[in-house]
Amino acid sequence: MKNIDTYTNPLSTRYSSPEMGAIFSDRVKFTTWRKLWVELAKAEKELGLPISNEQIREMEIHVEDLNLDSAEVYEKKFRHDVMAHIHAFGDQCPTARPIIHLGATSAYVGDNTDLIQMRDGLEIIRFGLVNVIRNLRKFALEYRDLSTLGFTHFQPAQLTTVGKRACLWMQDIVMDYHDLRYVLSTLRFRGVKGTTGTQASFLSLFEGDHEKVRRLDEMVSRAFGFPNAFIITGQTYTRRLDSRIAAFLSGVCQSLSKMSNDLRLLAHLKEVEEPFEKSQVGSSAMPYKRNPMRSERIASLARFVQSLETSLSFTASSQWFERTLDDSANKRLSMPQMFLATDAVLRIAGNISAGLVVYPAVIRKRIMEELPFIASENILMQAVKKGGDRQILHEAIRSMAQEAGWKVKTEGAENDLIKRIRESDLFELDTKELDSFMDPALYVGRAPEQVDEFIASEVDPVLDKERSCPEIVVKLDV
Repeated sequence: MKNIDTYTNPLSTRYSSPEMGAIFSDRVKFTTWRKLWVELAKAEKELGLPISNEQIREMEIHVEDLNLDSAEVYEKKFRHDVMAHIHAFGDQCPTARPIIHLGATSAYVGDNTDLIQMRDGLEIIRFGLVNVIRNLRKFALEYRDLSTLGFTHFQPAQLTTVGKRACLWMQDIVMDYHDLRYVLSTLRFRGVKGTTGTQASFLSLFEGDHEKVRRLDEMVSRAFGFPNAFIITGQTYTRRLDSRIAAFLSGVCQSLSKMSNDLRLLAHLKEVEEPFEKSQVGSSAMPYKRNPMRSERIASLARFVQSLETSLSFTASSQWFERTLDDSANKRLSMPQMFLATDAVLRIAGNISAGLVVYPAVIRKRIMEELPFIASENILMQAVKKGGDRQILHEAIRSMAQEAGWKVKTEGAENDLIKRIRESDLFELDTKELDSFMDPALYVGRAPEQVDEFIASEVDPVLDKERSCPEIVVKLDV
């Protein structure tokens, strides 16, 4: 049963995946602290410090055996969360107590755990991006040559295709994927650096042996899957890394919010809809409503992530010298919530992109309402080829188009521009010739070919690289 007596974060209870929630859970956080203490002790022992196998085994036994009640009591006493957990762990490991956290500062467990969590969170984001790209690739190919009215300024423009429009969405997401690969490839561990990043405490422990200190840093970093650690840190790793990751997460949400906005407009036009389940209710008052609630949820959560990006950028810009603690509470809130919300956005986008519904008849009806205007330039060129005066014919079409548009807007009449041209003495074009200009496929340019080229050159290389990425079927409970 849910706890209804205190606030719970809807990102955890309603929107994000259990996998992402687990990464940023207290269990993962505090067991990772203990794993960091274990690996530090192992490396220090291997490099010659008097630490016994018994002490290490004792610590390993209690890594998962969290005594959080004890830690909570200690934190009330010390007003320091890391010290509280050192003492709580020490209570369980009396033999190892003297060497837990040896030479380290709080950022050793705090920062390195944050980096592990962010790295693992980015992997889940990677899966989500690949899933959406796969879905949109399939959709784009299926509708590569289905003509649709293009819009600029949300006003009718030249035709494109449904598949080409999906490639516009996919292009942004592919850009996000490449940004992710860069962020992951440059991600470093804080490692073992001491209180102000100089490693002075470890240099003292190893009696001035710089090589052992360097190896200690390397050994601990690699134990957690990081081939490289920051060479330079203050007490903390640079918070510019946090703002870089925040910018990436914001970018993902920008891309998917743009897609969701287009889908909301298309739903209004009744051309393309997100999945709508048989028993789904669009409105408590209006039974006929089919609100694009999934797309709206993307827009809402994406806006939240984009707003949090500024919080991490302010934090990065306001750090003092080797560190200041005004990053801690902010980071504790902002970063996990950015990951959970971005994960939620990707889950919803995965659900939508796998189940988009297209209505070709509505799309064609809207095209045919505008096609006489769009075809007018081709009609003009054909009439000139038959001996007409280009300037006179241009003015005639312009005038007839204005009149036809006026009747559409004021009377709700059909667009009769073709009929006006047919009946005009200025144009020597018969019905068959005029009808030949009313094929929408004539006006999509290279849109179908662009779909093929884009997928072959930019999408398929990504998916080939991600062949091992699991297929994800996203079912939304709410």
